Amino acid sequence: MAFSTSDEVRRYIGGIFEAAFADDELREKLSATGVVLRSTFTDPDADIVVDMGAGKVLPAGADATPNATMTMAAEVGNAYWQGKINLPLAMAKGKITVDGNVASLLKLAPLSKQLFPVYVETLKADGRTDLIA
Repeated sequence: MAFSTSDEVRRYIGGIFEAAFADDELREKLSATGVVLRSTFTDPDADIVVDMGAGKVLPAGADATPNATMTMAAEVGNAYWQGKINLPLAMAKGKITVDGNVASLLKLAPLSKQLFPVYVETLKADGRTDLIA
């Protein structure tokens, strides 16, 4: 099964960034990047904008200028946050397209590995084992 609504995408994928900002060490490292990341998802359509410098997931429709944009199917985003997708390989294969500062995104990727178990545990706690890749 897949995400059925854009709200689910924002809840789970946006929520993993909120979990990162709740961790003092991760928040500090993410903030230092200064990246404003827009993730645009399809199937279902959803946008998530994360201001790393401010340590915030911005509300839907927020007026923010990203310095990097990633576009992918929501299923790819879900698998990525479970550690099942290699970012550089997915970019090379066109599963994830990136506009803007690619180097900054590749620097964020190692930090995200700490969040893979948190993401999976969140899915399990919510009874969403159907989303586990």
